[in-house]
Amino acid sequence: MTDQVWYGCAVPDDLLYDVGMNVWVRAEGDEVVLGMTDVAQTMGGRMVQITWRRVGRTFTRGRPLAVIESAKWVGPFPTPLTGELLAINEAAFEEDIAVANRDPYGAGWMARLRPSHMEDERSRLVDGRTAFEQYKAFIAEHDIRCYRCAD
Repeated sequence: MTDQVWYGCAVPDDLLYDVGMNVWVRAEGDEVVLGMTDVAQTMGGRMVQITWRRVGRTFTRGRPLAVIESAKWVGPFPTPLTGELLAINEAAFEEDIAVANRDPYGAGWMARLRPSHMEDERSRLVDGRTAFEQYKAFIAEHDIRCYRCAD
């Protein structure tokens, strides 16, 4: 995995992104792992609570898989793909609520999904290089400087 970095904001090359939703997607066979981007965790600030949706349910693109409460924001973690919610990373967040603030692309993943319309919805995702270019403009426009929470 290679990260492209702009003003401290990392955008790994090997992931897909829905930049508008600030969500990354990692394909693993017929499943995907989803998480919030470095830009998203920075804009939200340190997380303080997450309310998870029920595993086993099907969610349509754009619907929340969780509601995140941070030090300065409350809002949804939307799915960029329609599909069945297979798993949530609840145990990691119970152990360290700021895990996504520390490691948004690794231990801080949010959910595992089995997409049901991947062929149709894949066109809404962009690769790492395209996401990096889009985030550069967004970061400049909103004067964002990414940081990771420390112990």
